[in-house]
Amino acid sequence: MNFFKSFLASVLGTVVAFIFIGLLLMMSIAGIATAISSEDSISVDISENSLLELDLDIPMFDNVGATQDIEQALGLGEDVLKYYDVIRAIRKAAKDDRIKGIDLQAQFPSMGWSQAQGIHKALQDFKAEGKFIYAYGDYFSQKGYYIASVSDSIFLHPMGGMEFKGLAAEVLYYKDFQEEYGFKMEVVRHGKYKSAVEPYLESEMSEANRTQISSLLNSVWESISEAIAMGRNLTLTQLDEIANGLKATQPEHAQANGLIDALAYESDYDDKLKNALGIESDSRLKTVSIGQLISGNGLAKKGVRERIAVIYAQGPVLYGEGSENIIGQEVFLKAIDQAVKSRRVKAIVLRVDSPGGSALSSDIIWKALVKAKKEKPLVVSMGNVAASGGYYLAVAGDEIYANDMTITGSIGVFATVPNIRGFTDDVGINVQHVETHKNALGYSVFEAPSGDFRASIKEGIEHVYATFKQRVADGRGLSLDEVEAIAQGRVWTGKQALENGLVDGLGGMDQALAAAARLAEIEEYNLISYPKIEPELEDIFSAMGPFSKIEEKILANYPSEISAFLTGLKTQDDRPKMEIRLPYTVEIK
Repeated sequence: MNFFKSFLASVLGTVVAFIFIGLLLMMSIAGIATAISSEDSISVDISENSLLELDLDIPMFDNVGATQDIEQALGLGEDVLKYYDVIRAIRKAAKDDRIKGIDLQAQFPSMGWSQAQGIHKALQDFKAEGKFIYAYGDYFSQKGYYIASVSDSIFLHPMGGMEFKGLAAEVLYYKDFQEEYGFKMEVVRHGKYKSAVEPYLESEMSEANRTQISSLLNSVWESISEAIAMGRNLTLTQLDEIANGLKATQPEHAQANGLIDALAYESDYDDKLKNALGIESDSRLKTVSIGQLISGNGLAKKGVRERIAVIYAQGPVLYGEGSENIIGQEVFLKAIDQAVKSRRVKAIVLRVDSPGGSALSSDIIWKALVKAKKEKPLVVSMGNVAASGGYYLAVAGDEIYANDMTITGSIGVFATVPNIRGFTDDVGINVQHVETHKNALGYSVFEAPSGDFRASIKEGIEHVYATFKQRVADGRGLSLDEVEAIAQGRVWTGKQALENGLVDGLGGMDQALAAAARLAEIEEYNLISYPKIEPELEDIFSAMGPFSKIEEKILANYPSEISAFLTGLKTQDDRPKMEIRLPYTVEIK
C-alpha cells in the first residue's frame, strides 16, 4: 500500500513539475515577446569617435514575422534584418555626431536589387553629412559591389576576387519535360499574352519575351552602372569594357581598373579604419551595430503621438488567412481595419513586395484599400517586386512610388491546372468517369480539360483582365486604350513605369512616408507596422523544433526557378484559379 502511495505521489509530483516548468517557459516566452514589441525607447551607449558596423550579409526582408523575432531572442534562429530598420539606422547614424563613419560589409547581400538601391541611396546621404564609408571583402558579388561602390575606399583581400560581368536572366522551360514524363500544366490564357506562362507551353524563349526581358535587364543595368560610375569616377564605357572582358575577376585587375582602391588583409584594413578615425594603431575600434541603434524601438521619436501605419504586403497573394509572408484577405482586411480605426494613425503606407497570385484575393483586398483611402491618405511603396496582383493592390493608392530597379506591371491574367493523364497512361492506370451531364466532371487531374471547360475558364479570364484594366485606368487616370498599350502581361522596371504612368515617382520608403505625411498634413510621426500576428504557442514550439527549417533549407538550395516551380505544385489543388501574378520567376544574375 505504501508503495502505491509513494508511486502516485511521485507521478503527481512529476506532473506538477512539468506543468510548473511549462508555465515558466510560457511566461518567459511571453516576456520576450512583450520586450520585443515594446514601444519604450532604450538609450544606446555610443562612445565618441565610433563606427557603425554595417553587416549586410544577413538575410533581409521588408517584414519579419513575430516567431522570427522570438527565435532570435532565444538564440535559436538565424539573424535577419528588416529593410527599413536598416535604412533608419543609417539615417540615425548620419545625424549622430559620435558616429564618424561606417565599416561596411556587403560581400553577398541577401536582398533584392530594389532594396540594394535603397541602401545605396541612404549611404550616399550618410556621406553627404561629411562622414566616411570604408568597405572590405574577401570577395564581392556584383550586388555587394554595387552597394560598396558608394564607399570612399574599397579594400579587397589579395587572394580574393569579385564579380563584375553585367546582368543575365535565366528562365526554365518545361514543355519537353512535361511531354517526356506526363506531368503537365494545362494553361488557359488570353490570346494577347504572348509570353505569359510561356515556360509551360514552349521549349525555348520567344522573341517577344526575349525583347521584354532584355529591356528589363538593360534598364536595371543602366541604374547600376550609373551609380557605380559616379562612385568610382569611371565612365559608362569603361564599365562596359570591364564587364565584357571580365577584367575585374582577379584582385590586381580590379585594382588596376579602378574598381577597388587597395589589396589588404583584414588586419591592415583595421589599421586603415583607425587612421581614418585619427586614432593610434594600438587603440581599440569603438563600434555600434544596427541592432544597438534599433533596439527597443530606439528609432521612435519620444512624445510624438501621430503615426503612419505601414502595412507590409509581402509574398504571394493566396486565397485564405494569410500571414507576414503570405498575402491573404483575412489577415489583411483586419490589418487595414485596424489602421483605419486607430485615432493615432493619420496615414497609411502600403509596402508591396509581391509577384501577385489569386485574382479573387487581390480584388477583395483592393476594395478594402479603396475604402480605407476615403478615410486616410494611402501611399504605396513598391519593393523588389510589385507585379500583377501586387500591382493590382498598388493602384488603390493616392500616390505610388517605386525604385528604379523595382519590377512591376505584368498586367495580365491566366489559369493553370495540373494534368497527369500522360503519366497514368504510361504506368497503366485507367481512370473512368460517370456523369449526369456532359460537363458534370468539370476538371480532373486525370483528364485533359474539355473544350467547354476551357471556354468557361477563358470567359472568366477575359472578365478578370477587363476588370484589372479598369482598376488601373481608374486608379492611374488613364484611358483603357492607354492601359492596354502597357498591359498584356508586360513587365517594367520602376524607371520605365514612371515613364508610362504606372507610378507617380521614383524613391523608396522615405519618399512614400514623406508623401503620406504631406497628404496627412503632419510633420512629426512614428511608425506602426501591420499586419500584427501574435504567435500561438504551437507556432513557437514548432519554430523551436529541430526539423522546422528543413523544407525551407532544401528549397533554398535549389535554383530559384525550380524552387518556385516546386512551391507552386505544392500549393496547387484541383480547382482552376484566375491568377494575376508573374508567370515565371526572372532571377537577375
